[in-house]
Amino acid sequence: MNVPLWAWIALVVGTVVIIAVDLLFISKGDKEMSLKSALAWTGVWLSLGLLFAIVVGVAFDTKYATEYLSGFLLEYSLSMDNVFVFIVLFGFFAVPPAAKLRVLTIGILIALGLRLIAILVGGVLIAKAEWVLYIFGAFLIYTAWKLLQHADEPADPEKSPILKFLKKRLPLTGTYEGQKFRVKVDKKWMYTTLTVVLVMLAGTDLVFALDSIPAAFGVTREPFLVFAVNAFALMGLRSLFFVLEGLVDRFPYLSYGLAIVLAFVGAKMLVKDFWHPPIWLSLAVIVGVLGTSIIYSWIKTKPPRPA
Repeated sequence: MNVPLWAWIALVVGTVVIIAVDLLFISKGDKEMSLKSALAWTGVWLSLGLLFAIVVGVAFDTKYATEYLSGFLLEYSLSMDNVFVFIVLFGFFAVPPAAKLRVLTIGILIALGLRLIAILVGGVLIAKAEWVLYIFGAFLIYTAWKLLQHADEPADPEKSPILKFLKKRLPLTGTYEGQKFRVKVDKKWMYTTLTVVLVMLAGTDLVFALDSIPAAFGVTREPFLVFAVNAFALMGLRSLFFVLEGLVDRFPYLSYGLAIVLAFVGAKMLVKDFWHPPIWLSLAVIVGVLGTSIIYSWIKTKPPRPA
C-alpha cells in the first residue's frame, strides 16, 4: 500500500478538525452529556468510522478497505472494554459530574498521542524486522489467556500499581478542588484527586494500547490504516462513555469475545508463513464472535418483566 504524504496529512488534519468540533461545539462546558445527545453523537462517530472504509476502498483498494473495516471493528470493541474500565475508575474515585468531561477529554488526547507514537514505532520495527510479528502474536495469545482468567472479575483500582506509586511519590490533597489538578496548601503545591484520576486514565489506556496496537497490526500491516482505526475508534470515546455509563453490567460476555478474537489474530500472526487466510475470513470471525458476545450478553442480562 503506497500511501502518499497528502493522505497522511489529510487523515491527521481531519482527525484534529473532528476533535476540535467535538470539543468546541458538541460537548463543551462542564456538564455531563445527556443520554440522548450521547447516543446521537456516538452514532455519528461510529458512522464516520465505518464510512472511512469506503474512502479507503475508492482511494486505494477494496482489500485495504476490508482490512481497515476488520481493524476498526476490533479496535472499537476494545474501546468499549476500555470505557468500562473508565467507568469503574470514575465510580471508585467518585469523580464529580462537572469534571468528567474535562478529564475524559485530556485523557483521550493523551491516548491518541501515545498510540500515534506506538504505531510509528511498531511500523518501523515490522519494516526492519518482520519477526517482531511473532512477538506480537505470542503477546496477543497471552493477553487473551489473561483476559479469560479475569473475565468475571471487576477491575479494582485499589490494587493498581499506578495508584500505589502516586500515593508514595506525590503530595496529594485527597480531595477535589473544582477542576484544578493542583493547588497551593500552606505555600506548598499539592495534587488533587483529579490528577490521580487523569494519570490512572492515561496509564490504563497505555496498557490497552499494548493490546490494541499489536491486534491492529495483526489485521493489517499498514501504519496508515492502524492509525486510522485507532483515531476513529477514539473519536467517539467521550460520547460512548455516557452511553455505556449505566450499562456496564449488560455486557459481561464481551471480554470472552475479545479474548477469542485476540487469540485468533495472535495465532494468525504466529502461523503467517504457513497459512494465509482470506481477509474476509478475519472480518467474518471478528464480526461473528464480537457480535455474538454482545447480543448474548444483552439477552442474558435482560431485566425480568414486572409481574
